[in-house]
Amino acid sequence: MRLPFQQALSPGIDTITIQRISRERLFGWIGLTAIVILAAILRFANLDAIGLANHYYTAAVTSMLQSWHNFFFVAAEPGGSVSVDKPPLGLWIQAVSAYFLGVSGFSVVLPEILAGIFSVIVLYHLVRRSFGTVAGLLAALALAITPIVVATDRNNTMDSTLILTLLLAAWAFIKATETSRFRYLLLGAALVGIGFNIKMLEAYLPLPAFYALYLLGSKEKLWSRIWKLAVASALLLVISFSWAAAVDLTPASQRPYVGSSGNNTEMSLTFGYNGVSRLLGMGGGNGPGNGFANGGAPARGPMLNGAFPPPPLNGTNNGLPPNAPGNLRGPAGGAPGGFNIGQAGVFRLFIAPLSKEASWLLPFGLFATLIILFGTRLRWPIESKHQALVLWGGWLLTTGVFFSIAGFFHEYYLSIMGAPLAALVGIGMIELWRLGQKHFQLAALLLASSAGGTLVFQFFTAQSFIQNIWWMTATIALFVIGLASLFIAVFARKRGPGAVFGFAFIITAMLITPGVWSALTNLNASANQSLPAAYSGVSSGPANRGGLQINQTLLSYLEQNTQGVKYLMAVPSSMQGADYVLATGRPVLYLGGFNGQDAVETPESLSQLVSNGALRFIYWGGGGGGPNGGQSDISSWVASSCKAVRGFDATTQNAGAPDGTRTGSNNPANQQNFAPGPNGNMQVTLYDCG
Repeated sequence: MRLPFQQALSPGIDTITIQRISRERLFGWIGLTAIVILAAILRFANLDAIGLANHYYTAAVTSMLQSWHNFFFVAAEPGGSVSVDKPPLGLWIQAVSAYFLGVSGFSVVLPEILAGIFSVIVLYHLVRRSFGTVAGLLAALALAITPIVVATDRNNTMDSTLILTLLLAAWAFIKATETSRFRYLLLGAALVGIGFNIKMLEAYLPLPAFYALYLLGSKEKLWSRIWKLAVASALLLVISFSWAAAVDLTPASQRPYVGSSGNNTEMSLTFGYNGVSRLLGMGGGNGPGNGFANGGAPARGPMLNGAFPPPPLNGTNNGLPPNAPGNLRGPAGGAPGGFNIGQAGVFRLFIAPLSKEASWLLPFGLFATLIILFGTRLRWPIESKHQALVLWGGWLLTTGVFFSIAGFFHEYYLSIMGAPLAALVGIGMIELWRLGQKHFQLAALLLASSAGGTLVFQFFTAQSFIQNIWWMTATIALFVIGLASLFIAVFARKRGPGAVFGFAFIITAMLITPGVWSALTNLNASANQSLPAAYSGVSSGPANRGGLQINQTLLSYLEQNTQGVKYLMAVPSSMQGADYVLATGRPVLYLGGFNGQDAVETPESLSQLVSNGALRFIYWGGGGGGPNGGQSDISSWVASSCKAVRGFDATTQNAGAPDGTRTGSNNPANQQNFAPGPNGNMQVTLYDCG
């Protein structure tokens, strides 16, 4: 019997339907709350382990809070000599957080953690609206426990903010496709443009999927779709390049040098260092030097807190533990200019070292695309299921192909694959369940085979990095119980509790390993907090906590002798200077920008700075890979115009040390136990140019 208010408000819905919807909504809210709590625990727990996170970016936030000029141009150090090699929006948000909370690891990482948690919520909404509550919850859970996503959310590299922005853009493109309303299409394009101002061209990776969704799914006439996309694209480009144009139109003398650009323009930075070079590779640091051998940027990459990542445990094992099975190691070495990314190829994401980042559910995610593709008859324009395939499958495809062939990127870039893969996992599971309504035996067989293959992949991936996979017993037990439940349901020829338990146990079995790996990622912070990555099998210790590594004797000397001088000192690059900015809040001149490849200053401009009383000390060195890494003009000027300060010269094997020192320094007060670099000994010296 239907109540009068039900007849008036919803004449087509009976009491049972209303109760079912209410229960489903309650289940959704409870489930999402639990997932959000889990996501928050994985991201907030053990936060002290991150130290000051990426010191280069944290030093930039320190700089940005000192003047509006530094804020707008995202100056990398308080003197405004050079800008960060990224667009401004992500750092602007971190600077606002640090303004209210003070500069710390927590304040700069908080916006990224919140963005990661909100991404889980947004993905739940996007999947639930077309595929139901269970699919939304599974997608949200898969994203919450993706190891590289957890690692990236706990760092200030800005990728988490970008991912949230792109998920919001996906929502806008979905609404534009469903409603044919132009404003949603413009909103989607604007959001991608905003994403561009967070991480530049990386924001465009999902764009083909967004455009294809609208072009293939909208019910408008073809010509209408084309001209609207053209207008949206124009808006996208205007928003994307607005800040870059403002910087390039500002006279070079009135702004910082554009870091890592090579020619002091944002356009070159966008399409060069942050564009083509990411695809073709950097050549392993063979660019212009920074005053230290090999430009201070060896192929494995220096840590911005003053040390190099630990050397490979096995010289032919690509940096993996010795127990890594040969079939999952991948070719030794990395792509040109890459850091622990293996060799380009079709199987790059399935073999170590990248398999531990975002690929734990990738076999099932790829299987899900086939279920969606062949599970429903194709219609024109495409309907919700194939729209999901175009959106999430297209996003996963473009990012997967790029990272399979790209020559230069970092492990944490793979976090952009987390959302589309998680969406496909949730959708694939619910589509298998719906297939079981008509063909339960087929659905059970497909689930068992796809999940089984995924579990085998997870086992060998985990075994590549650690020997004691202690949780695998529980995983196998759940999978076997799930198979038994499915077998009983098949034998009984009806779906019932056996089918429900079978699906539930098998789903849980697939999620255990990435969940455990995320917890291990949380408990064992990456040895290099500048380049976050999923757990590598190496437990972190106090040396990995990302604290400042400075020479206190050197710092005290500089502070005593630079009263009234603008710059504390000049150093080859941010590798040597960022920690001193964080320790003092004072300007430190990065002569070579981020990693020494920029010509921020010339001998003439340095001479002018010294004459004006803005600079007195330069910390400079060379050896190993050639005198002063290739900046012979600066080296010649230093040799002819400055005097070495006795007691601060050192012999070092670590081009990335903030003060160039290592055990074996000529002055015992300078001795610090930094990880050795690969380039042999070099001499570094403090010079007084005043």
